[in-house]
Amino acid sequence: MCLALPARVTQVHDDGSAVVELGGVKQRISVALIDDVKEGDYLIIHVGYAISRLDPEAARQTLADLAQLKEGVTP
Repeated sequence: MCLALPARVTQVHDDGSAVVELGGVKQRISVALIDDVKEGDYLIIHVGYAISRLDPEAARQTLADLAQLKEGVTP
């Protein structure tokens, strides 16, 4: 099973990488597959690579849906 998550770009580097934040966790990822990445963009991340850009409203809704699902999960 594959999982890709939306994350917000907090830093863009000249080497084809960026730092993204999701749930308070920051991670450096590759943005080599996406053109013109800017701070504040939402990207779909899969195994350390940005695979697409996501509309900010769609990203917020997806993150809200994931948070709601998490609340319903019991250990």
